Amino acid sequence: MIEYVGVAHVHSLFSDGTGEIPEIAKYADESDLDFLLMTDHNTLRGLQEGFEKWYGKTLCLIGCEINDKENRNHYLAFGINEAYSTRLSAKEYVRKVKEAGGIGFLAHPHEKRNHMEEHPPYPWVDWSIEDYNGIEIWNHMSEWMENLTEQNKYTSFLHPLRSIVSPPPETLKLWDELNLKRKVVGMGGVDAHAHKQNLFGFFEVEIFPYKVLFKSIHNHVFLPEPLIKGNSKLKLAKSKAAIYEALAYGRSFVANDYHANSRGFQFFAKSGKKKYYMGDYLDLSEKITLSVTLPVQNAEIKLIRNGKEIADFSSDKAEFEVKKAGVYRVEVYYFNKAWIFSNHIRIGI
Repeated sequence: MIEYVGVAHVHSLFSDGTGEIPEIAKYADESDLDFLLMTDHNTLRGLQEGFEKWYGKTLCLIGCEINDKENRNHYLAFGINEAYSTRLSAKEYVRKVKEAGGIGFLAHPHEKRNHMEEHPPYPWVDWSIEDYNGIEIWNHMSEWMENLTEQNKYTSFLHPLRSIVSPPPETLKLWDELNLKRKVVGMGGVDAHAHKQNLFGFFEVEIFPYKVLFKSIHNHVFLPEPLIKGNSKLKLAKSKAAIYEALAYGRSFVANDYHANSRGFQFFAKSGKKKYYMGDYLDLSEKITLSVTLPVQNAEIKLIRNGKEIADFSSDKAEFEVKKAGVYRVEVYYFNKAWIFSNHIRIGI
């Protein structure tokens, strides 16, 4: 498997961001990212105007963030060719994305903004829907805004990476519960806009600069073959399909790489001579071993089964013999900071 790293949930001037797509892609390329997933609100103008292509070593793919008429139920949709009306219900546009062959993730599902009455939250509220591929388990902007207080706002404006702690516990809990019924993939988003804010009445600060946020929450995907670079229609289509297939399948993990570079993390199951990766299913057999390998030492590995922690290791490697069916994933903490959140491996369930 070949590992590729990118960011998702990014906005440009085509909605409420402040950068043009080529400029944003240049920042992604300078940040050593392999892919960039644009999601302007309710528009695919970037796709229609030809901005979906390689920029240096970074593949820029263009989806959109859809919402309903009440500005709730935000949905990150990829692999579609038209943006759907906000007059549709969430159930309708989630279904339309699936029918069009696209994939989608519920954005910032438990967003709260308790300290910012002038900026209301946009949580996901219609949990009767089932046609989505996954949920955004970690959103940089949502957590930053929830953690913002009158006491820490200046520090938070100047150092937007330091106030990010971990995914919301209620989102992780729900994610595990949903996976007991079916596969629901977890992804991470930076929710970058590069907004500008005036401080002290005369000092303008750019909050969440693209290049700064591109250091934080990453999606690491694993592909069986290398991406084909080149902007021909065929090459773009193949690379695009490979990234989207890995994300939809859950052969991926989410990491806050501001703490440390997580390239090289591995989580897989071994049964006989076969290896199974994140997103895979295997039957419960006589001997199954879960293996974790980290690219650093001094980290804490937590093994989660059906939403409950069942093992804890302080090492750069760990193995665990599976005795019970369940959905298994890994959390890794680096110097007590939330770092890596794997997708699930399903065993006998």
